[in-house]
Amino acid sequence: MSILDGIDGPGDLKALSEEQLQELAQEVREHIIDTVGEIGGHFGANLGTCELAVALHSLLDSPTDKILWDVGHQAYPHKVLTGRRRQLHTIRQYGGLAPFCSMAESRHDIMGAGHASTSVGYAVGIKEGMRMAGQEGRVVAVIGDGAMTGGVAFEAISQAGGLGTPMVVVLNDNGMSISPNVGALSRYFNRVRLNPKLWHAREEVEGGLAKLPGGIGAAFERIGPHLKESLKAFWAPGLWWEELDWAYTGVIDGHDVRALRLAIGEALAAQRPVVVHIATVKGKGFAPAEEGGLEGMEKWHAAKPNSIVNGSPAKASPAKASAGNGKPAPPQYTTVFGEALVRECERDPRVVGITAAMNSGTGLNILQKAMPERYFDVGIAEQQAVLFAAGLALQGIKPVAAIYSTFLQRAYDQIVHDVCLQKLNVVFAMDRAGLVGDDGPTHHGAFDIAYLRCLPNIVLMAPRDEAMLANMLHTALVYDDGPVALRYPRGEAEGVPLPAQPQTIEIGTGEVLREAGAASAGAAKAGRRVALLGYGAGVGKALEAAELLARQDIPVTVADARFAKPIDAGLVAQLAAEHDLLVTIEEGVLAGGFGSAVWETLNDSGAAAGSVRILRVGLPDSYVTHGKPALLHAEVGFTGEQIAERVKAAIFDRASAHVA
Repeated sequence: MSILDGIDGPGDLKALSEEQLQELAQEVREHIIDTVGEIGGHFGANLGTCELAVALHSLLDSPTDKILWDVGHQAYPHKVLTGRRRQLHTIRQYGGLAPFCSMAESRHDIMGAGHASTSVGYAVGIKEGMRMAGQEGRVVAVIGDGAMTGGVAFEAISQAGGLGTPMVVVLNDNGMSISPNVGALSRYFNRVRLNPKLWHAREEVEGGLAKLPGGIGAAFERIGPHLKESLKAFWAPGLWWEELDWAYTGVIDGHDVRALRLAIGEALAAQRPVVVHIATVKGKGFAPAEEGGLEGMEKWHAAKPNSIVNGSPAKASPAKASAGNGKPAPPQYTTVFGEALVRECERDPRVVGITAAMNSGTGLNILQKAMPERYFDVGIAEQQAVLFAAGLALQGIKPVAAIYSTFLQRAYDQIVHDVCLQKLNVVFAMDRAGLVGDDGPTHHGAFDIAYLRCLPNIVLMAPRDEAMLANMLHTALVYDDGPVALRYPRGEAEGVPLPAQPQTIEIGTGEVLREAGAASAGAAKAGRRVALLGYGAGVGKALEAAELLARQDIPVTVADARFAKPIDAGLVAQLAAEHDLLVTIEEGVLAGGFGSAVWETLNDSGAAAGSVRILRVGLPDSYVTHGKPALLHAEVGFTGEQIAERVKAAIFDRASAHVA
C-alpha cells in the first residue's frame, strides 16, 4: 500500500516523518502524471508544487489555517491531499472537479480564482479580518514569479508591509507562467535563482566582519545596523522586499520537503510579513518538460487527453487531415487572427501586437516569430497592456491588444478612462468570446458585449466566420475615429475560404444572409414570419435554427448584425416591420447585451410601439460551469434545435415571447 492511499485529508500528513513526506510528494506527482496524462488538464505547474503542497499541509491545519493558491492551475496536489484524490480523473470535465480552486467544492479551497496575481491581496484581507474578529489562524499565499508581474500583487505587498500583517508569501519561482516570463522583474528572479551564492556571500561577509580581531569586530557589532544595510544593498537579492518591510528568505529548493518545512516554519513563527522564495522546476519529474527548457515547459503547461502513457509521451497520432467529409479541417480562429495580424503589419508599418503573457493563446506567437520588433509582451498585466496601447496610439501607432475576453475585464478602468474617453485608435482583439469549455466560469467570455457596449466612442464587432474575422481586423485597423473591440470564439472556424485581400466593412452595417421568401397563406395568416438576427457565433446558430423551422412551413429571414455598436438601425427596423417575431441570438449575457441593444434601438426610434415582438437568446444571468462547449450550449439552450423550439413556442404561444 502506498503512502498516498492512506491520505484522505491533510490531517493524515501530521503523523508522517520527513522521509515519508518526501516519498508522498513523489507519489502525488506520479498520480498526477498518470491521471492528467490520460484525461488532460493543467500539468507542468502542478508537477512543480508537489513537495510544496505536502510541506504546507504537514505544517498547517487547513482550513483553520488558510492556504491560498494563486490562479489555481498549480493546485492539483492540494486537491489530491484534501480528499479529492479519487475524483481527480474528473477534473475539468462536465460535472467533475473544477479546473481551479472552488469554494463550493471544498472547505480547503479558501478562495476561488482563475485569474493570476490575486492570492496576496486575498491573504492580506483574510488575515486582517481574522485580527478584527479575534480569530486564530495562519495565512500562506502561494504565488508564481509569472503572477508577480501583475500589478495587484504589488499593491497587496505594499499594503501588507505597511500594516505589518503577519502572513507568509511563498514565491514559487520557476521562470514560467504559461509563456516564458518577460520584463525586468523576471530578469531579477532569474539572477537570484541562478546565483544563490549572492545570499550566502552576504552572510559570510557579515559573519567575517564580526569576528575580526583587535576590537574591529566589536565595533562592527556597534555600528552593525547601518553597515548591514549597506551590505544588504550590495548583496541581498531580497532587498526589494526588505524595503517594503517584508522579511525575505531564500532561495530554497522547492523540491526538498525538509528545507521547505524549515523555511516556512520559521516564516510562520516570525509573526510579521515574510516571503519565502523557492525555486522549482515546472514539469518536475516528467522528462520532456523538465529537460526541454522553456520550450518544453511551455508545451507541457497543459496536457491533452491521452498524451501520456506509462509516464511517457504517447506516440504522436496522425495529424487531423479532414473534418470528416473529405475537406481539410478548418483552422483555429486564434491562428486565423495571428496570421491576419502579420499581414496587416506587413501592409502598415504602424501596426503592432500586444499580449499580456498569452502569446500562443492569442496567436501572437505567429507575429513574434515573423516580426519580433512589432511584438510586445507586458507580462500578466492587462492594465499595463491597455495603457501601453494608449501611449502608442497617442504617437500615431496602431496597437492591437490581443487579450482574452475574460482577462480584458481586469483593465476596465483603462478602457473607460484612458482609451474611450480620449477616443484613441486602439484595437481590442478578444479571443475566447463565449463559452470556452473546460476552464469554466473564470474563463468564459460572457460579459464583454455588455461591459463594452455602454462606453462612448467604441465600435463593437464580431465575425460569423474566419473570412469575416480577417475583414473585420482590417476594418478595425483602417478605422481612425476611436477604439474598436473585436470578439471571436475559441476553437475551429467554419471552414470558409479566406479572402486573398481583406475587405473593409462599412461601420455599423449588417447583412441579410437568408430571405424568408413568400410565406404560404396559412403561415402568413398565423403570424409565423420570423427574423433571426445573429451576432458573431449567434449567426451560425441562427442558420441552423432557420433550416429546422423552414421544414415546418415557418418562413425565416436570417441576418448578421456584424456590429453591436453602432447597430444597423435601418436593418433592425426593416426586420421588425416585415416579420411577426424578431429573434436576437448572441453568445453573451442577455443583461445589457446585443439583444438589449436591438430593443433599445427599436424603442428609441418609435418602432417598438404596437405589435413588434422580440425574443432574446443568449447566456443566462448566472455563471456557467465547466465542460465541453457542446454540453454547455445544450445546458443553456444555445443550440440550433433549442432555438428553433423556442421560436415555435413563441409563435404558437405569444406569451412566451418578450412583447415590446
